[in-house]
Amino acid sequence: MSKLAWKDIHTVLLDMDGTLLDLHFDNHFWLEHLPEKLAKKHDVSLQKAKDMMAIEYEQVMGTLSWYCLDFWAEKLDIDIVEAKREIEHLISMRDDSLPFIDALKASGREVILVTNAHPESLSLKVEHTQLDQHIDQLISTHEFAVTKESQVLWQKLQEKLGFDSQHTLFVDDSLGILKAAQDFGIKHLLAVSNPDSKQPTRDIVDYPSIQDYRYLMDDIKANPIIG
Repeated sequence: MSKLAWKDIHTVLLDMDGTLLDLHFDNHFWLEHLPEKLAKKHDVSLQKAKDMMAIEYEQVMGTLSWYCLDFWAEKLDIDIVEAKREIEHLISMRDDSLPFIDALKASGREVILVTNAHPESLSLKVEHTQLDQHIDQLISTHEFAVTKESQVLWQKLQEKLGFDSQHTLFVDDSLGILKAAQDFGIKHLLAVSNPDSKQPTRDIVDYPSIQDYRYLMDDIKANPIIG
């Protein structure tokens, strides 16, 4: 893991799914649970349902529709929020997330969650994790009608928050989204190499990466923001 210049970092922007929360819930929902429901609904094989969904996903990946529960509810004629609640027991924080967040807060840094997740998905996860009790602001990009993959989002986000790109750290598990942040000018970037606890750790070469935020604790505590 590469060292981060904590003395230069005043604001920390954090993704949610795969970054603070275990991505297993989302992967299981979209790749297994939802296809199972579709297979039963249309009386087709599970593989056929998975193939159908793969085509649908590919058409909207990276767009607001990809993350929009209303879009999928209408497209599939399924109550997506209710379907998520059927497996809500799988929603869980990474073990290292709260110690990391709390250390950032104790060091005087502003901590903001920025997720592409639909507001209803965000609410469901806050209900299970109480993230709102640890983070200064929770922002769904649906508020701006554009995703983190877009430069427009970063422009609107900076207008809303007033962060200094040179003194901001952005943490995400998506390399494409990290690239968008980098293109906008966010100086400090950190990739999560193990977003899904049920999947192997990834080798990441393009960005500094982390497997356990607790490795950062000493550096954070040693470099508080004064004043």
